[in-house]
Amino acid sequence: MKKILTLILLLTAGHLYAQQDAQQSQYMFNGIYINPAYAGYKENLNVHSYFRSQWTGIEGSPKSMSLAVDAIANNGNVGLALQVSHDKLGAQSNLSAYANYAYRLRMNNDGSSRLAFGLGLGVQQLGIDGSLLSPNDPEPYMPVGMQSTIVPDGRIGIFYSDNKYYAGVSADNLISQYINVRNRGYIAQPKPHYYLTGGALFPVSEDVLLKPSILLKDDAAGPTSLDLNAFVAFGERFWIGGSYRTAVKLYNKNHLQNDLSYLNSFVGAVEVFALENLRIGYAYDVSIGPLKGYSSGTHEISIGFYIKTQKARMLTPRFF
Repeated sequence: MKKILTLILLLTAGHLYAQQDAQQSQYMFNGIYINPAYAGYKENLNVHSYFRSQWTGIEGSPKSMSLAVDAIANNGNVGLALQVSHDKLGAQSNLSAYANYAYRLRMNNDGSSRLAFGLGLGVQQLGIDGSLLSPNDPEPYMPVGMQSTIVPDGRIGIFYSDNKYYAGVSADNLISQYINVRNRGYIAQPKPHYYLTGGALFPVSEDVLLKPSILLKDDAAGPTSLDLNAFVAFGERFWIGGSYRTAVKLYNKNHLQNDLSYLNSFVGAVEVFALENLRIGYAYDVSIGPLKGYSSGTHEISIGFYIKTQKARMLTPRFF
């Protein structure tokens, strides 16, 4: 019964929030995960990683991790980034690697305002482990072992930032979506995902900063997802805040059920500058949708470290 319930919950959540891209709750502190144009934004050699365990307590729940390294070149006019990620949901897995390039146009004399155009090229290894499947009524040709395939992929993005505001738009799975992987077994076909994000930094007092932001995420399969975020910084050393994540209906998707709940989760998060160049973050998601009462919540840990390579503006890179 537990396996049947788990499968129903995972399928329900998969249809409700059908993004194949890994969910993340601390993207507002490192935008490279959703936008290749973010590469070089911190203007230092920056290393960032995160690990996320979603819907703990449910068998086969999603787990994801990623490592990203980025830096600038050509006097800050070029950003370069390497990103490696691994995601797992039940029997499905995805290992990907991208090389990202961003051309960063100066919008003012000191370079504190930039408009960046980003391109990411890489590969994805898509897989499914048939030994982890245990349906009551097996389908014909269902895999009994590991099936995997490697496909090329691309992502693009635009990112604007200054000392007070930022905004970006991006898309991924732009190449892999055209490569038919269904004839290679039960591997899920990648779908394009689109991201629109924006935020601002407001001084409340000399030692207190407020950072509101939003993320709108969409694909063709499930409802559009909206994150509303607000964080407060104290003494430039400690961030605390949270997010409200829900689905919104921007346009008709006739393939979706009419009675789907759009509720998703509340997120609480903290980020500490343990050292001037070391930041450690933790986020906890509480389900308020169909998984409420079944999941023990979602845990996400992030670590960021940078090596200062030249004189750089510090306000926006540290806080965005």
